[in-house]
Amino acid sequence: MTRAEDVELSIRKKFHKQLFSTFARAINEYELLAPGDCVAVCISGGKDSMLMAKLFQELKRHNKFEFGLRFICMDPGYKKENRELIEENSEILGIPLTIFESPIFEAVTTIEKSPCYLCARMRRGYLYRKAQDLGCNKIALGHHYDDVIETILMGMLYGAQIQTMMPKIHSTNFPGMELIRPMYLIREEDILHWRDYNGLRFLRCACRFTEAAEEGRPVNEAANYGELSKRLEVKKLIAKLRETNPYVESNIFRSVENVNLSTVIAWKQNGTTHRFTEWYDGADSEEEKL
Repeated sequence: MTRAEDVELSIRKKFHKQLFSTFARAINEYELLAPGDCVAVCISGGKDSMLMAKLFQELKRHNKFEFGLRFICMDPGYKKENRELIEENSEILGIPLTIFESPIFEAVTTIEKSPCYLCARMRRGYLYRKAQDLGCNKIALGHHYDDVIETILMGMLYGAQIQTMMPKIHSTNFPGMELIRPMYLIREEDILHWRDYNGLRFLRCACRFTEAAEEGRPVNEAANYGELSKRLEVKKLIAKLRETNPYVESNIFRSVENVNLSTVIAWKQNGTTHRFTEWYDGADSEEEKL
């Protein structure tokens, strides 16, 4: 049995419930895949996207309906050893990967204001364009459940807004293209368990700002590492809250499913701000109902 077959067996057996079943549930619940779709599975080289590729391959093996897969990886300027690790893992795992290059790291290195935001936008544009060239109508990213709840809290604590990372989004700049997140319901701890069980080593984060910070070299802290440290701070906060409330993660997730607009002061829809005063005089009090 090859290494790829061992990994696939672990997905079918030991991690079937935590990974594959949860992956399939997100696809069904959020209607992420339809007959005739061609999905560009976007691989960064990390554990999340590599697992996503294997889960898509397993889903394809079930063949409930026809859909296409293309596995793509954008090299934004990785170090030689990082690129080689991605290539080595794709070969080990049996992922037919197409790697293409872009100058993103060079473009954002000198940007002082929100380089992480700019980098993400540029990455997505390059991925959409490559996916279109390959005949795809969707790109799949490897964001998982923990990314979602961390984003919710970051928006509240640092952005003064309630929003979440959506399971699917229509592209505004690439008509006919859609972004999907099929790992949406998978817990990061289960991904880590799968990785370690199979003895796999993946790219962590090849971002130059992160590498510089971890190696103790100067970084633009205000614009770059600050954003990374905020996510880490929120991750630690959630872990701390979990010590006394084991349901804290699911409560955060469900909070954006259970929004009661009649108890919200203001909200935005399609770029327009609405306030409770629009309906206040003609409605019964929510507090009286309680």
